[in-house]
Amino acid sequence: QVQLVESGGGLVQAGGSLRLSCAASGRTISTYAMGWFRQAPGKERDFVSFINRLGGSTYYSDSVKGRFTISRDNAKNTVYLQMNSLKPEDTAVYFCAARGRFGWSKYPYDYEHWGQGTQVTVST
Repeated sequence: QVQLVESGGGLVQAGGSLRLSCAASGRTISTYAMGWFRQAPGKERDFVSFINRLGGSTYYSDSVKGRFTISRDNAKNTVYLQMNSLKPEDTAVYFCAARGRFGWSKYPYDYEHWGQGTQVTVST
């Protein structure tokens, strides 16, 4: 079983950038497709981005497309989310998740393993 730990969150002004990391242990992430999700207070957990096992395919929600970039380094067992041009509406707890089955998904229930999340706050 894989354990996931997110880091890199924090407080940033609108227009700024952050880079989130998701470090895996217990098992190599090369056997998993990976996703990033976010959850704002009082709201559901929403899909942000997906990357397949080898990093050749990526997907983004419409709200972050063109601003966020997902990547992975399987040798370092780490997945990243580069977030640029941040907006106050990006404020949320960001989670990384691992999916063992083939195919991409934007639904949280399709991911078997989750990190504890990292807070991202974007001020005006």
